[in-house]
Amino acid sequence: MKKLFKTKRSVLLAIIAIAMLIPFSGCKKFLDTQRQGQYTEENYPYPGGSGPYDQFIFGAYNDLRSYNIHVFGFLHAVSIRSDDADKGSTAADGGADSNGMDNFPVITNSGLANSLWIGNLGLVNKCNNTLYQIKNNIDITATPEIKIQTEAEARFLRAYAYFNLVRFFGRVPLFDSLVTDPAAQNNRPQSSPAQLYAFIESDLQFAAANLPASWDQTFVGRATSGAANGILAKVYLTQQKWALATSTANLVMTSGKYDLSTPYTTIFEEEGENSKESVFEIQGTADASVPTANGIQYTQVQSVRGSGIWNLGWGFNSPSQILENAYEANDPRRARTILFTSTVSTPGYTIYGELTPVGLPNPRYNQKVYTKAARRSSVGSASGWWMNIRILRFADVVLMYAEAANEVGGAGNITIARNALNSVRARARQGAPGGTLPDVTTTDQDMLRDAIRYERRIELAMEHDRFFDIVRWGISGTVMQAAGKANFSPSRDNLLPIPQQQIDLSGGVLTQNFGY
Repeated sequence: MKKLFKTKRSVLLAIIAIAMLIPFSGCKKFLDTQRQGQYTEENYPYPGGSGPYDQFIFGAYNDLRSYNIHVFGFLHAVSIRSDDADKGSTAADGGADSNGMDNFPVITNSGLANSLWIGNLGLVNKCNNTLYQIKNNIDITATPEIKIQTEAEARFLRAYAYFNLVRFFGRVPLFDSLVTDPAAQNNRPQSSPAQLYAFIESDLQFAAANLPASWDQTFVGRATSGAANGILAKVYLTQQKWALATSTANLVMTSGKYDLSTPYTTIFEEEGENSKESVFEIQGTADASVPTANGIQYTQVQSVRGSGIWNLGWGFNSPSQILENAYEANDPRRARTILFTSTVSTPGYTIYGELTPVGLPNPRYNQKVYTKAARRSSVGSASGWWMNIRILRFADVVLMYAEAANEVGGAGNITIARNALNSVRARARQGAPGGTLPDVTTTDQDMLRDAIRYERRIELAMEHDRFFDIVRWGISGTVMQAAGKANFSPSRDNLLPIPQQQIDLSGGVLTQNFGY
């Protein structure tokens, strides 16, 4: 939707303004049942290829860019909690909440955890409102095809929100329809992970069957059948439904819409946005006149913390020494992922050849969010609000396919798993010296499992998967202890605490997770 905001801004920002009449605001509740604006085919010129329910579904898409869903708490929960990243910034910055995410346990009154709770349930509510409008708003005229397509978009986004919630918290309340009673929102008991996963699967299956394979470029970034199948494959993988994960990932791989042709160094540049590598990507844009309203603060939170021309961000989510040491010799992905800062004895350079100053607060920063100086100059800002977030890349799907096929087992599946793995390594070694990242040749299932897990860590480093991966592999305790996280206990810390603020609001209907 990046181009959507550039070419249709005057129309679509008006639509989003209407859609945002039902935001989640504050900690007390995530519902706001204020009456929506309405339009029909006859009285509003919505863009071709779209529909009259966009005034509602755009509000849900807009939430994907929000601070409470994909910014500060998100980066702590998916990356800083893992062995691949340290908190970064400065020792005191973020206080007990941020330090608890890094060194455990997370505090029960964590504002970071609470932001994820309210942000994602707020997204669920906007999706449910869209579904309510499709079913009940007789003032809107739409074809059956548009209704089904919009329902599929809403259910995709709802499933994505719940997939994050179940991995963050384990048990959360399940809202499958719009709730208009403020009391009801705070008094619904938590559903079990099994119930939540069944609901997520149903939503994604519907979305995959009814979303288009692609959209007109005007609407780049809207959910597709490939995105639905890609997230569904990860849902199956998380539950160790290996055969379903294999077949569903294969649907994405054989769709003809994606491939590994985009060089690894290009994927994370502005030029690499919405490439053949992108299965689902959150769109942000900014210019000198609108610097933040249509963007995402994701990049600013992680960018280099310094002074002068190096005052680019907050400096959180710093790649760890352990991640630095994990790369094979000459792996080009290391230089593209980790921005090394200069010391008195060793110079550090950005991916664009800029020499970093000595004395920056952290020795490493996330290079995947580093933006070109020319772009910063053209926008008149160093914050990077224009950068997209890569939620699901094609390489991730290929590695999911490899992992699931290997777990299904048998000589044939092990062969196709190895071939899939090697296709990712082949792209990664482009431009490197001969002998770098050689093909994996093992036919042993256990050894191939280790190779695939290693490749996921390196290929997707700093991209939101590491913590979830070590949890679903059952190795979080071993990995985190080896990383020096002595306070980490899998039985407690695989999940975040249920926010105490939400337990209090529920009057004890919500119950705390084990160990907190």
